[in-house]
Amino acid sequence: MTSQTPKDVQDNSQGVIVRYAEITPFARGDLVETRLMVGRESGPAVPFTTGTTVFPKGSAAPLHTHNCAEQVTILSGQAEAMVGDEMSHLGPMDTSFVPADVPHYFRNIGDGPLTILWIYGARDVTRTFVETGETVAHMSTRDQV
Repeated sequence: MTSQTPKDVQDNSQGVIVRYAEITPFARGDLVETRLMVGRESGPAVPFTTGTTVFPKGSAAPLHTHNCAEQVTILSGQAEAMVGDEMSHLGPMDTSFVPADVPHYFRNIGDGPLTILWIYGARDVTRTFVETGETVAHMSTRDQV
């Protein structure tokens, strides 16, 4: 395995190590930050997309869907999660599975930051905002909270 950040990887057939501290955060608005850990930019052998998002107290992702399945694990904090028609309160290490095209959101209901780990079952991920119907590319300038 090599130790490189995702953007530096060309041939990852032997694997790659990603150092979290070296990932440049993607500002989503409302002080929400996302870090892409592994994805399309990591090279041709990567079949999924994964990263983290940190939500400050009181912030949330809007109700949305994706073009692929998603797993979300709460790493720290407390979340209100809406997946389909089910509302749940989640804490550290609680995990959800969201099939493609199922509306969902995560809201920070704790006193500190909420950190989630997300894994998409695709390299090319889109988000469709339920309120407007707009579909945007994952982590594009239009993919804001």
